[in-house]
Amino acid sequence: MSYNIWHPYTQMQTAGVPINIVRGEGAYLYDDTGKKYIDAVASWWTNLHGHAHPHIANAIAKQASTLEQVIFAGFTHPTAIKLADRLLEKIPYHDKVFYSDNGSTAVEVAIKMSLQYFWNKGEDRKRIIAFRDAYHGDTFGSMSISARGVFTAPFQSYLFEVDFIHTPNKHNAAEVKQQLRNLLSGDEQSGSPFRELEGAGKHAAFIFEPLVLGSAGMLMYDADVLDDLIAICKEAGVLVIADEVMTGFGRTGQFLATDYCSNKADMVCLSKGITGGFLPFAATTCTQKIYDAFLSEERAKMLFHGHSYTGNALGCAAGLASLEVFDMDNTWQHITRIVAQHSAFAQSIANHPSVSDVRQMGTIIAIELKTDTGYLSSIRDKAYNYFIERGILVRPLGNIIYLLPPYCIRKEDLEYIYATMLQFLDSLADGNS
Repeated sequence: MSYNIWHPYTQMQTAGVPINIVRGEGAYLYDDTGKKYIDAVASWWTNLHGHAHPHIANAIAKQASTLEQVIFAGFTHPTAIKLADRLLEKIPYHDKVFYSDNGSTAVEVAIKMSLQYFWNKGEDRKRIIAFRDAYHGDTFGSMSISARGVFTAPFQSYLFEVDFIHTPNKHNAAEVKQQLRNLLSGDEQSGSPFRELEGAGKHAAFIFEPLVLGSAGMLMYDADVLDDLIAICKEAGVLVIADEVMTGFGRTGQFLATDYCSNKADMVCLSKGITGGFLPFAATTCTQKIYDAFLSEERAKMLFHGHSYTGNALGCAAGLASLEVFDMDNTWQHITRIVAQHSAFAQSIANHPSVSDVRQMGTIIAIELKTDTGYLSSIRDKAYNYFIERGILVRPLGNIIYLLPPYCIRKEDLEYIYATMLQFLDSLADGNS
């Protein structure tokens, strides 16, 4: 049988034949042989409520029989209006919603909003600040504000310059805050790796993954530190962008990870779980202040961004239905249960000889193995195959195995995953992996 698909983040020469999934139900995926897999990573962090959830599926089908798509420049539709209202109920300090297609484009929109905001105001602020270990997407703007490394190496010379600060951890909070202050004041001691500073007032925005840096290996840091970093930026008139693409919709135990902070972002990027895992869709929300800077008699001051499927009616219907499922299925009680189960498991393996570190934030738990490190670590394939053989889908980030399951996952399934994880850790300690 010929196979003509080129898969993402996959070395096609060595990957082997992909598993052919023909059906999904709840936390389970079924392949063409009938084998069942527990989806322990919510299919790349998108699936909130389980596969083929009937309420979301029915909402999409109903919308498809009424309106599937309409150009979103000069037109709107009721489902887009309703979804925007529901999202802003969850983000009450924001006033406007801009729709797009995926996490990378949600970030691109926020970058362009921040840069054009100051351009429209006649201010020369063109620089972006980000964490050194960040990942914000695979388009060129989102790559530019992401970590320089294996993901971006082939494109390095095409990326725009960014001022990176250290990623916060439990040891360096004071240093990171001072580094940010130095950057914003134009202090040449800031440690900017790319160019000499030109004085204060040159930065347009600070973008961050709140509390958890996903692709960096589920690196985690405290909300108090983020709260202070946001305050420092606001004092300097720098716009603040929260990339909640992975952390949004309850993943950290709150609706948004930034809900743990008193100080709020000027823009929030949403995708992945926004449709409950059904359809590609994204949104960038913002304050009235940002929106107002684009209002003018001059057409040249409008936001120059759009996609063919902006505001897609099917995506909006899925987004509305997913928000409804939070109430219908006692989702927050499931989240609380998963958090408690993760916490107990984390404590039980914290001192395991194969574990370098275990960290948890809400429904996300990450186990860092004592082995070669980095995204291309050789342990990755061993771990992936070990779990797949036992009917569990995980996708390790190098030497870091993480769990981020759909909220509907059963207590017994999590216990089976934990038991399998412990067996794998024991096999590493015994040298039998």
